[in-house]
Formats: sequence, C-alpha cells, structure tokens
Amino acid sequence: MAQINSPMDVFKLTDGSNCRACNEKTCMAFGVAVFKGRKTLDQCPKIAPEVLAQYQDATDRPDTIDEFMEQAVEELQGQIPDIDLADAARRTGGEFDGQKLTLRVMGKAFSVDTAGNLSADIHLNAWVAMPFLNHVLHGKGVAVIGEWITFRELEGGPERYNHFQQNCEKPLKHLADTYTDLFSDMLDVFSGRRVQTHIDSDISVVLHPLPLLPVMCCYWEPEEGMGSSLHLFFDKSADQQIDAESIYTLLAGMVKMFEKIAARNQSSPS
Repeated sequence: MAQINSPMDVFKLTDGSNCRACNEKTCMAFGVAVFKGRKTLDQCPKIAPEVLAQYQDATDRPDTIDEFMEQAVEELQGQIPDIDLADAARRTGGEFDGQKLTLRVMGKAFSVDTAGNLSADIHLNAWVAMPFLNHVLHGKGVAVIGEWITFRELEGGPERYNHFQQNCEKPLKHLADTYTDLFSDMLDVFSGRRVQTHIDSDISVVLHPLPLLPVMCCYWEPEEGMGSSLHLFFDKSADQQIDAESIYTLLAGMVKMFEKIAARNQSSPS
C-alpha cells in the first residue's frame, strides 16, 4: 500500500489545476486538508479511481501539530525555487534584492531567498513561516480595500471559526483582561497603531502581520456587570492575500508571541 507522508504527497496526486471542485482555494490547500483529516482523497474529482484505491487509508500523519507544521514549511520552501521572487515582491508589498524577498512580518524583516531558505529579525517558527510562504506563493496582490469584516466572513472562515475563536480571540481576550500592558506592547513591539473606527470599542489597534494583511483588534472593557469582549477584524481583501487556514495559523502564532511577552514581563522583578 502506498503511503502519504506529507501534504505534498497529496498535492502530487492532483493535477495542480486549482479547480476548487473540492472547495479549497488551491490543490496545495486540499493536500493540507487531506493530511489533517478534514477532507478525503475522493473529494478531488481529478484523482483516478485506481489511484484512490492505491492510497486508501494511506495517510501517515505526524505525531504532533508542531511536527505537522515543520513538514508543511519544508514542503512550501521546496516550491519557492519555481516562482519569480521579483514578481512575488510586487504581489506582496515586499522588496527583492536579486537574491531574497523581504517582507515586514509584524513590523520585523522576514526573508526567503531563491533557494527557499528563511531568515528573520524575529524567531523563526512554523506558525509564522507557513503563512508567510503561502502568501509569497499564492498571494493575489490585490489592494487593501479598507472595509473591516470578521473571520467568519472570509472564504473558508466558517469551517475554521470555532478554532479561530478558541485559539486566537479567547486567549487574546484573556491577555487583555489580565495583562495591562498588552496593547502598549502591540504598539511598541509590533509597530501597531491605535485607530478610531465606526466600531464602538474602548480600544482599537491595527497590526500588520503582513504588509497587505492588516488586522484590527477591538477590546471592550467590562462595565456595569457586563464582561469584557475582544474581537479581531480583517480587511475584506484578506482571503485574496492568503487562505483562511493560513490567516488562522498566523494569528494563533501572534497570540503565542504575546503570551510569551506577558509571561516574561510577569516574571521580571518589579
């Protein structure tokens, strides 16, 4: 029986046409979905029946989410030599110096060279690297619209919304409730800015996890017996920059960064 050891193994079984018959934006996204158990191979109409039979129950998944993420990053790095990084720089709002493409990720330099090697001014982790590479490979290069929507309204958002709430909005709200310097650090550490919007929140901060992917964090303080609330909003163009799975991954990684900052500050002597 043939084995599937990574999302790329699934991708190679498709015809690479990104036809979306499986309801994923790209064949690579379909590969990730199959590998993570959200979809099955037979949901791709382009895979022949004899191939489906050969690969039935053949997926060998990593033991941990971190192992899966590392494998996904390696697969995406392997696709970088096949694209034009100068064109990718134009699509993503980055800079290309002839050898490497550099984007500002959370305000910090994050680069990939023509061989797929990564370098950064921040800690290199898969939670940031995977969305970054997906953006470089598949970003449409559309302009930011300036209209804010929820994660649920993004293409592919409803299927991932519960995970987004549990791993992004809820832990960030907990940090905002307990860590008084959270929003100051958002501004200072990650080049955020406070904004005034039609959303009647007590605090609104806009961050740029990627140059063309602004994210607005809105926080309502508790009052008159009501609890606090926090929600994240995205530009309407967000799902043209990267897919919802990558947006979720990037925001979950951002929350992990803030949790580490809070833990360090709380353990530091006053």
